[in-house]
Amino acid sequence: MKTRHKRFIFIGIALAAVAAATVLIGMALRSNISYFFTPAKVVSGEAPRDAIFRLGGMVVAGSLQRDSESIRVSFKVTDNIKEVSVVYDGILPDLFSEGRGVVAKGRLDGNGVFVAEEVLAKHDESYMPKELKDAMQEAGAPGYSDYPKGN
Repeated sequence: MKTRHKRFIFIGIALAAVAAATVLIGMALRSNISYFFTPAKVVSGEAPRDAIFRLGGMVVAGSLQRDSESIRVSFKVTDNIKEVSVVYDGILPDLFSEGRGVVAKGRLDGNGVFVAEEVLAKHDESYMPKELKDAMQEAGAPGYSDYPKGN
């Protein structure tokens, strides 16, 4: 085989390796994406039924219920338009409380209840996640202007 042919084979193998690496990276990134939805979008059916996503809103006052025999908690999240019930098996963050902002990561079950894998509470009195503030502003929810822009 001539040197020229060897060079073309080497270039072809290198291009195939780069293409394979690109496909693998794309698949890995796609599997780690979790989209953000407000309760109004979840209730309207915009949220996926078979994929993990993030649900954000305010914890409805008086909705927090703790199971006396396990660490399971349930509460409702609202964007001041609609409410979604959330169930979480785990220890809630210290800053979690009713009437405050929360972002939960999980999926919907067959009954429309959001089963959370992770719950994050806002970290101070003046912070609201940018996605949640923008979504509440877009929905025209009252009280959204009380919060500064998230980072």
